Amino acid sequence: MSRPGVVVGVSGGVDSSVAALLLVQQGLDVSGLFMQNWADDGSGHCRAEDDRRDAVAVCGRLGIAFHFRDFSAEYWQGVFAHFLAEYAAGRTPNPDVLCNREVKFKHFLDAARELGAGRIATGHYARVAQSGGRWRLLRGADRGKDQSYFLHQLGQEQLAATLFPIGHLEKSQLRRMAQEAGLPTHAKKDSTGICFIGERDFRQFLGQYLPAREGDIRDPDGRPIGRHPGVFYFTLGQREGLNIGGVRGRSAAPWYVVGKDVAANVLYVDQGHDSPWLQSSRLQTESMHWIAGAAPAARFRCTAQTRYRQPDEPCAVTVRDDGTLQVDFDRPQRAVTPGQSLVLYDGPECLGGAVIAATDAPLEQRASRPVSLERQA
Repeated sequence: MSRPGVVVGVSGGVDSSVAALLLVQQGLDVSGLFMQNWADDGSGHCRAEDDRRDAVAVCGRLGIAFHFRDFSAEYWQGVFAHFLAEYAAGRTPNPDVLCNREVKFKHFLDAARELGAGRIATGHYARVAQSGGRWRLLRGADRGKDQSYFLHQLGQEQLAATLFPIGHLEKSQLRRMAQEAGLPTHAKKDSTGICFIGERDFRQFLGQYLPAREGDIRDPDGRPIGRHPGVFYFTLGQREGLNIGGVRGRSAAPWYVVGKDVAANVLYVDQGHDSPWLQSSRLQTESMHWIAGAAPAARFRCTAQTRYRQPDEPCAVTVRDDGTLQVDFDRPQRAVTPGQSLVLYDGPECLGGAVIAATDAPLEQRASRPVSLERQA
């Protein structure tokens, strides 16, 4: 039996199904590989077995070989342990970014090479191009589905070995193609949220690993507003789950999380979606990952996203000597959250990204351990 030229990561969803379909239609030597990244914890919320059956059915329909690998131990060590540590520190991590870097484009790529494949393919909405002697990561054509934000930690080696067959498609086109090809996943609902949590309650899940500790909810001036079940259950800009009723002397406007003091176990809130306590104009990152291998310049302008599906925000970037960045936005940003990812773009090209370390939001600068964010001369 000939070895596969391309191994497709088949997840049991419609996106990876069509990715495999397109490669088969191109006449390539294709096989599918299903990655199990989370061990069934007995909660009944793990869909891995259902997804695996769908992936097997898709491979059967396309007439390609099916492979299985259990990466749950690697996922725990490379993604989930970091996820818990970040929440315990009061930050809000992005496990999808780490999953791509540590599992899908590391262990999966290694497994594909062990099978003799020269390349891998996934159902991500992104594109790869080569120019000027380097590989470039580009946004997917469907801007509403573009996933380059989650792929910003990839480098030249991974991009050289990766195909994104559906990156040029709109989602509506993709579902139509799946239906016309008779793929059993053509009408399957897209998965949302964090894979290992599934449909269960986030607090209930996190509470299994980070025991709840109640504390005060206060306004930015320190006045008591209510009680919270644990500061790490909340993120900046969050409205849901605060359970703040009528507060004497305050309007009926909704309350939003504007800050956290993990050491004191205090959650800070304010009223109004665009509260000034949520605004920041500058941020500092941890060490930056450049897809090209190096920064385009020591100082330059580009656009940025501080969260998925955010509109492009113009900014000025300063590369520090230690590899971190200072980013100054043209206009204030709402709820920029340490622990999340800053991702930079030059038009459709993703330049890379880094974890947000600190911002100049009012409460963060008032904290006892502020990070210097002076504007560079």
